[in-house]
Amino acid sequence: MSPAAAPSPGGPDGRERPDGLDARVVVERAAFRLDVALRVPAGSTTAVVGPNGAGKSTLLRALAGLAPLTAGRVALDGRELERAGDGDPAVRIPAEGRGIGVVFQDHLLFPHLSALGNVAFGPRAHGVPRADAEGRARALLDRLGIAHLADRRPAALSGGQSQRVALARALVLEPPLLLLDEPMAALDAGTRLDVRDLLADELRRFGGAAVLVTHDPVDALALADRILVLEDGRAVQEGAAAEVAARPATGYVARLLGMNRVAVRDAAGRPGVLFAAPADVELSRVGPPGDGDGDSGADSGPGEQGQGDPGHVRATGAVRRVEAAAGRIRVTLRLVAPAPVGSDAVPEVMPGTSPGASPGPVPVAGAEVTAELDAAAFAALRPATGELLRVRVPCGA
Repeated sequence: MSPAAAPSPGGPDGRERPDGLDARVVVERAAFRLDVALRVPAGSTTAVVGPNGAGKSTLLRALAGLAPLTAGRVALDGRELERAGDGDPAVRIPAEGRGIGVVFQDHLLFPHLSALGNVAFGPRAHGVPRADAEGRARALLDRLGIAHLADRRPAALSGGQSQRVALARALVLEPPLLLLDEPMAALDAGTRLDVRDLLADELRRFGGAAVLVTHDPVDALALADRILVLEDGRAVQEGAAAEVAARPATGYVARLLGMNRVAVRDAAGRPGVLFAAPADVELSRVGPPGDGDGDSGADSGPGEQGQGDPGHVRATGAVRRVEAAAGRIRVTLRLVAPAPVGSDAVPEVMPGTSPGASPGPVPVAGAEVTAELDAAAFAALRPATGELLRVRVPCGA
C-alpha cells in the first residue's frame, strides 16, 4: 500500500479516525418515536427540514445533550458522547462537556452581560484569562460586523444584532460541531437576508460539522451541502441539496422545494399544480394599454403561445408578493385574463401544447407563477404589488 493510500492513524488498531458527526438518534416520548441516522463530515453542513412535529428540534436537542437517547449513539470526531440501549454500558457526557456550539432561534443571550461578555463567557469558563478571552471575542464581533456593539446588553440589540452575538458566542471556542436551531425564524425579511448571507460566509469558513434545522427551503438550499428530510420521526430523503431539489421523494419535499411553479384553481375553486420545474421563468414590464409600446396587458389572453417561441407561453400577471430569498428576490404573480385585475372569474384549467414541445398544460387565468430574480434584474424591474408584468414560462410537461 502506498503512503498516499495508507489509513491515517487514529484508534489503537491503527484504523482511520472518524471525522465529524456520526450518530444514530432514537428518542421515544409517549406516542412519538424519533429514529434517525446522521453522518456529517467535518467541513460540511447538513440541513434538517420537515413539517412541524417531524422531530427536527428533538434531534438537535439530543445531539446537544439536552435530551437523553432512548437508544443509539452519538460520536464526534471519534469521541463517543453518548450511547444507550445497546446492551453495553451506557455513556452520557452532559451538554456542558460536549464542546458543541449551539445557536438557538431565540438567541438565549445572558441578559446581564454585554455582547462582549456573552461571547467571552465560553473562553472564560474554560480557564482562558480575561484579556485573552475578550480579545478573541472582540475579533469575532468585528468579523461579524458588530464590534461597535460590544458594550451593549441584549435588551439594546435588534433581532439581527442579537443573532450575530449568539453566532459569535457559538463559534468563539472553535467547536467541532455547530448546531443551529431555526436561527433566522424570528427575524424580519430584510434582516433575514443579511444574516443568511453572513451565516453562509461563516459556514464556508467553519472547519467542523454543522447541522441546521430550518423550515425554510431557501435557507436549506442556500446554506447546506446536504439535506435530510424528516417526516413523522423518520428520514424520508437525504442527499446533496441539488439532488433533493431535483428529485423530491415525497409530496412534502416537492411542495417544500418548489421554486418556479404555476399553481391553479379550477372553476370549482379546487387547488392543483399546473406546472412545476426548475426551468427559468422570465419577467418583463407591461406598459399600460394605449401607451404605444405594443406590449400591453390587454393584447393577449393569459395563456397565449408565443409565435417563434416554441415550448413556451407568454402570459400577463399581477404582482402579488415580493420576497427576499437567499440573495435573490422572489416575485409571485397571479395570471389574469383580459378581464380587470382582481376579477373572481377563474376559468377551467385547459391542457395545451406548443409547437416543438411535448404535450403539457398551458398557464391560465388564476394560475400563480413564482420567479426568482437576481438583485440586478430586480433593480431594473422594480415591480410593485398589483403591477402587471409579462411572464414567459415553459409549457411542456
